Amino acid sequence: MKQSKRNVWWSVCAGLLFCSWGCSSRVSDKPVTLETLLDEMVSVEEQALYPVPSYTCRQESSYDRASVSPDSAGWFANSDGFGIKRVDTVAGRIEKVMFDEVGPGAITRIWITTIDKRGTWRFYFDGSDQPGWIIPAYDLMRINVPGLGKGMLQAHTSYTPEGKGGNTLFLPIPYARGCKVTFEDEPGVNPTPKYYHINFRKYPEGTQVETFSKEVVERAAQKIAEVDNRLLQPVAGRKGEILREEKSILPSDSLVIPLPAGENAVYEVKFNIRTDNPEQYAQLMRELVFSAGFDGKQTVWVPLSDFSGGGMGAPKVDSWYLTSDGKGNISSRWLMPYQKDGVLKVLNLSSRSVAATMEVNVAPLKWNKDRSLYFYASWRQENGIYIHDKPEEADQCVEWNFATLKGRGVYKGDLLSLYNHAPLWYGEGDEKIWVDDDTFPSHFGTGTEDYYNSSWAPVVPFYTPFGGAPRADLESSHGYNAFYRTRHLDGIPFNKSFKFDIEMLGWKRGEADYATTIYWYGDPEAQVFGTSGIEEARRQLLPAVEASAD
Repeated sequence: MKQSKRNVWWSVCAGLLFCSWGCSSRVSDKPVTLETLLDEMVSVEEQALYPVPSYTCRQESSYDRASVSPDSAGWFANSDGFGIKRVDTVAGRIEKVMFDEVGPGAITRIWITTIDKRGTWRFYFDGSDQPGWIIPAYDLMRINVPGLGKGMLQAHTSYTPEGKGGNTLFLPIPYARGCKVTFEDEPGVNPTPKYYHINFRKYPEGTQVETFSKEVVERAAQKIAEVDNRLLQPVAGRKGEILREEKSILPSDSLVIPLPAGENAVYEVKFNIRTDNPEQYAQLMRELVFSAGFDGKQTVWVPLSDFSGGGMGAPKVDSWYLTSDGKGNISSRWLMPYQKDGVLKVLNLSSRSVAATMEVNVAPLKWNKDRSLYFYASWRQENGIYIHDKPEEADQCVEWNFATLKGRGVYKGDLLSLYNHAPLWYGEGDEKIWVDDDTFPSHFGTGTEDYYNSSWAPVVPFYTPFGGAPRADLESSHGYNAFYRTRHLDGIPFNKSFKFDIEMLGWKRGEADYATTIYWYGDPEAQVFGTSGIEEARRQLLPAVEASAD
């Protein structure tokens, strides 16, 4: 969007394009602030620590309110653009309340989309009856925060400034005593679906938080610009000892790099896989498995194609944690700490020798006995999952288990790589995430592509620091597709359990083959359930579907 078309950030004229600010804030000696959250967003070491101060991560969304319980007829209801908490009348205005939290917290992600952007967002902080921030349309691209760019604010591939489409904002919005977010339709305009997700942290009472304000944003402008730019240019974090191994890996053999003894961490792993036959590349990358073990426990076992964030076919990936050129060169910047020892391997499950190089950047890192966590990554493949096309027929609809974890940890992201056997869009299903003692999902989504920071059934590859769509073969979504998402400030801590289910709903009945990879951190006792292994990794990939001539 051209700069000249953005609203004027500091204007206060009602009914015009403006963003205004309240002055409510509470500052303590060491509060959670906009700057501390920005630092955390790009901190390499912080990602592998259990959070302090502790918090719960939740999501408000516009999901269909007919979904009240798993045994209800409306559990798969799909009118997801009208869900709100309530309606308030404020100074004669009809404001739809989308978010209303009391106590210290921080909004960490806002995802929105619609077909008609006319209207007004209002953010009320710390119980004030005056909005502290106003956005003059259902469009986050209208905010002109100093220093904010494509690192933390992304338009969806379907976005148009005056019509259909949406965007995602990752700029943190902290508040000391509470926050309410509302939207008012433009008077005289018929309401249209307004889809939204608002991810947020809920801190314990007594946590000192500095509230988002005009003054805070002005003060943090340079930090915002630095973090936004850094997100677009990821680096490993620290330069340590470089370990490198190169060999031709025979069938059933492995390339192995033992790690230095003591308290250390892997800051980066680079892979280079070479083949003389490009037609074998996709199958080869599926049959090469990356595994990692630390302090006597294997925590990683994922085909290299999927560990890279690309999935079936091992396409290009360009994100904060993972980079791949789609030609056999992969860089992983997931921090992998350990206390005593570790080993990294590339296992060759194929029937031919493979020329491979693995390079590891490892450096000393003190283990925090209360907060340090191990890096985990696991993979699951299942074929022939049924897709239903009528959400009102709940008895015929399916929820597929994406991830089930036990223990203490932080969920950091996932890849969905799939082959869609149906001729049309497969991704109407919502994510439902249950954490610890949830009696209702603390994250209830509005569609598969919405979860992955896009909207309107996109069928085009895209890349952001937080993931993207590495593969989308056909406009119909028939055949191969992949979505990838990683979490920074919106990572989900859990103390006992974590369950992630996704609805299998589409535009036409059919089946899909799903391969999912999850990335997370956990205690040594943490467990993952329902993973796949060698048999599935050796399964032959289906040929890509060719576009029809007409």
